[in-house]
Amino acid sequence: MLSSALQEMAGKFWTYLAFFFLLASLAVIITMSVIQGHKRVFESRLKYGIVIDSGSSRSTMYLYQWPAEKQNNTGVVSQTLRCMVAGPGISDMLVDNAQDQQSWASIRECMNNITKIIPADQHNSTVIYLGATAGMRLLHSQNETKSNEILRNLQNYLQSLPFNFQNASIMSGDEEGLYGWITVNYLMGNFLERNIWNMWVRPAGGNMVGSMDLGGASTQIAFTLPDPNARGTDIIRVSLYGYEYNIYTHSFLCYGKNEAEKRVLAALVKNSENATHVTNPCFNLGYNMTVSAESIFGTECIETPADYDPKQMITLKGSSDNGACRDVVQSIFDLTSCTKNCSFDGVYQPSVGPGDFLAYAGFFYTAQAVGLKGISQLNQWNSSTWEFCSWDWPTLTLKKGWIAEKYRKSYCYSAHYVQTLLVNGYKFNKDTWKHIDFQKQVHNTSIGWSLGYMLHTSNMIPAEAKLVRLPMANSVFGGLLFLFTALTIVSVMFLVIKAVRACY
Repeated sequence: MLSSALQEMAGKFWTYLAFFFLLASLAVIITMSVIQGHKRVFESRLKYGIVIDSGSSRSTMYLYQWPAEKQNNTGVVSQTLRCMVAGPGISDMLVDNAQDQQSWASIRECMNNITKIIPADQHNSTVIYLGATAGMRLLHSQNETKSNEILRNLQNYLQSLPFNFQNASIMSGDEEGLYGWITVNYLMGNFLERNIWNMWVRPAGGNMVGSMDLGGASTQIAFTLPDPNARGTDIIRVSLYGYEYNIYTHSFLCYGKNEAEKRVLAALVKNSENATHVTNPCFNLGYNMTVSAESIFGTECIETPADYDPKQMITLKGSSDNGACRDVVQSIFDLTSCTKNCSFDGVYQPSVGPGDFLAYAGFFYTAQAVGLKGISQLNQWNSSTWEFCSWDWPTLTLKKGWIAEKYRKSYCYSAHYVQTLLVNGYKFNKDTWKHIDFQKQVHNTSIGWSLGYMLHTSNMIPAEAKLVRLPMANSVFGGLLFLFTALTIVSVMFLVIKAVRACY
């Protein structure tokens, strides 16, 4: 009996010991893997890239960085610095010498800040791009000589810097829309995510989000198509992180927030009995403004009247008339030339439903002004717009005084414009509207075309071998991993054998 008891005790001891080794081995394997994967010290240089976004109303400089190795041929890029250039967009250069001097001083200041961040021995390999958007597209169509001179002056300056200058060019509207879509989905983690082993992998599901950008001179929409074989107008096929995507993208020149407002004002002037004193239903009651005819009609987006005098002064008087404001806003859209698979002005567009969309830039600022950031319902937008526009100017100033007057005066128009563009134009309805998220940033990074441009362009930047210093040498890590894996297997086999013997 004593011998039997000792055997039973010995059996339990070995069982407990095997169970201990099993748990200890698993704990050691997991700990080593996590430390080895997550505590790496990168010794390779980071790659840097500079993108200058020259929009219609302002220029912004972005500095991006990414590790030298690439994931499936596209760099993993992050924003390091954002610097806004003082003054208007570059399309307003060569008009006011004092204004130009201020803009150039701000450009140099931003570039000095960027230069300080990039290591000196990385300057030669740091690429720099300038992309001009709708403001310069309009100027180029109006005065090609002037637009070329502006770009040439900027190019000469950028080539004088210690960086690897690539180009200074005017982007197409469809490119702007595509790069905005790439930015949105990259920031939301729809292309890549880190797994438990600290490796970049494609997220399960891989659902893409549509992109809507509202600038000063143009607006862009872009979203993926469910049919990978779809081909046609405004459909672009793009490869990112080893996967291909079919993207519908279209840019509407002259439908940016500022240019569209000029078109609305032009319609009011043309239809007014008195062309010098005009009632503006989109201005809040009590707000009056006197402007030159040139400030309204001096754009390629508007056909000037026969008796046009650019120096003629026009007084605009606010009336807070929601119905009349929406009517005049809708009048600048051609909503009748196409009724199926199209947006407006006869432009082809697939259905926007039922996917999610991120609306940024002018869309966000308009939503913020009427108090509806993020996701809302269509009826909420409508009622908030109606309330905002119904206030007289003193009440609006009291409630929304944090908004600068030059912007505050236009947000009634903007709110009606956004609703008309999205509902009548892009064909969102009460069910699909709730899938629109109005945002300025994602994860503290600005939304715009520039990041998407750098991501897409990084396909053309050679990858380098990645030098890393790990917590332990690969040979030591491999040996320990083999040892504890073998110990785990032996422990499991021992426990299985003991369990089988206990049953029989």
